[in-house]
Amino acid sequence: MHPVIADFRDLIESDPAIFMLFNQMFEQVPKRPPYDCDPTGKPQVRDYQHMLQLLNAILTHAPEFDQTGLVGCPINTIFDWSMGTAAGMAAFLNERVNAQLKQVLNAWGQFLSSSDSTYVLSDHPRRGWFGADARKAMPDFEREFRCDPQQAHHGFRSWDDFFTREFRPGVRPVASPGEDAVIINACESAPYRIARDVSYRDRFWIKSQPYSIVHMLANDRLSSLFAGATVYQAYLSPLSYHRWHSPVSGTITKTYVKDGTYFAEASSHGFDPAGPNDSQSYITEVATRALIFIEADNPDIGLMCVLAVGMAEVSSCEITVCEGQRVRKGDQIGMFHFGGSTHCLIFRPGVRLEFDHHGQKPGLQAANIQVNARIATVIGQRQN
Repeated sequence: MHPVIADFRDLIESDPAIFMLFNQMFEQVPKRPPYDCDPTGKPQVRDYQHMLQLLNAILTHAPEFDQTGLVGCPINTIFDWSMGTAAGMAAFLNERVNAQLKQVLNAWGQFLSSSDSTYVLSDHPRRGWFGADARKAMPDFEREFRCDPQQAHHGFRSWDDFFTREFRPGVRPVASPGEDAVIINACESAPYRIARDVSYRDRFWIKSQPYSIVHMLANDRLSSLFAGATVYQAYLSPLSYHRWHSPVSGTITKTYVKDGTYFAEASSHGFDPAGPNDSQSYITEVATRALIFIEADNPDIGLMCVLAVGMAEVSSCEITVCEGQRVRKGDQIGMFHFGGSTHCLIFRPGVRLEFDHHGQKPGLQAANIQVNARIATVIGQRQN
């Protein structure tokens, strides 16, 4: 057993509250279909000992391609139904549990950053990331991304190297680079929700999952400036490009990563076969997330925040800019590692925005809008 898994076992068995929750979370998963199997069709995990065995195996395996909603997220598959139980919701909010999960995910990340993880970057028709099924899901891969199909594994050095792949030059041009009124998409992502006049503090766990600014911004001293904010949220699937780009030109004023949850799910939404997709607004307040504050050159925007939120396996939100750095619209500012994720753009009250969803309605069924494409235009002066 890997040391971090042994430590996880010891945590569960030594803490009476955690021991109770990790027993109950699997017992509370219904026995009837579809809950008798996990969302990929494998038998449902029924006890924490089996969970630990599977986690131990995953630490030396990279995600294979599949056609489920949990593609690329094998740990999420283990926890998916149990996340939706009362005990699971409590367990995955526990600070000690999340500290240990961080150690597990970091250990897995070491393997995923090694050359040993490249075995899944194969042309196996169903499981390989360059096989027939994967090519259907990502039909323009070789044209869009930096890679060399003539080399082994298309030239990628590890699973993480593949996951954080870059676009070829010119593939995603920046919309209206000289117009500060045009705001671009920070990530290759599908529009999920827009909320205006967001409360400084709200009951974010209820069914409609309202945003709560002070919790989203981790009680930062700048939080009060965003009371009444406009929030744009969009989702990145595991098949998406996972680097972040600045939505505006300006100066980086503050950055940091806030540790939080990894597998928490909103109690108001119950069982989610692609959890925590249905809880995306909720996890903006509790999940591990990166905060990047940018003072836009356009005074009608002023100070805004990019909030990059890890979901499930996403154990590393990497910020690649620093305080005081100048960025142009479209410059890279960070990236996610390992898995699906979500992000928000948060604008102070008084910023008047007209959003462009590219002909679709925000929600779980929306399709990706290209990174660097226009998603909003500032209309008129900022109202103080």
